[in-house]
Amino acid sequence: MKALALNPRMSEKAYSLSEEHNTYVFDVPAQANKQMVAEAVAVQYQVSVDSVRIAKTAAKTRRSIKRRGRNIYRGESSGIRKAYVRLAKDQTLPIFAADKEAEAKAEKVQQTAEKAIAKETQKEGKTRRGFFGRKASDRTSIRGNK
Repeated sequence: MKALALNPRMSEKAYSLSEEHNTYVFDVPAQANKQMVAEAVAVQYQVSVDSVRIAKTAAKTRRSIKRRGRNIYRGESSGIRKAYVRLAKDQTLPIFAADKEAEAKAEKVQQTAEKAIAKETQKEGKTRRGFFGRKASDRTSIRGNK
């Protein structure tokens, strides 16, 4: 069997599919079929594949025109073939591991910020004393600043 190049798609939709439905999205070559994709995922990631769906997006026509002269270039963007691979239950791929770590880190930062805010609100209840142990209101009244 020839090795199949599987490129995982990193998008919000692919991330939500992996979280909710245990389905991962890969870019696959045009000649690949469902069996080839299932075997390649099983071999590369050591998981068992439940199902594979393949979707083809059409190529879009592009056109560029040069101002000086009459050169018109016409072409097409390459069409992409995507494979939606559903894994067996309780199996995951480490594709979005960095995203999950970033979410955990952001959550931890949020918790520390909430703790700091709670601490500040506790301190506001206490009177702050400045130079020589006086309250701020007493210092200004001594200097005549009201």
